[in-house]
Amino acid sequence: MNWFTGIMVYIIAWWMVLFTVLPWGNRPPDTAEPGHADSAPEKPRLWLKALITTVIAAVVWAAIYWVIEADIITFRSS
Repeated sequence: MNWFTGIMVYIIAWWMVLFTVLPWGNRPPDTAEPGHADSAPEKPRLWLKALITTVIAAVVWAAIYWVIEADIITFRSS
């Protein structure tokens, strides 16, 4: 895997992990403020979720890198 492919795989993994992490811990407020949706989370904690996403995506990327470099799954013609 060259550096460009590695970066692209990490970006794709990061976004996929982000969409799985976003719902964690979201709770709607007991009473919604006027103009806000009833389902809008009270404290979304986006910075914490971005940090968690970065760590999990790094682990996912490392696993993908290992699988590709170990030729468990190959994308090269034999």
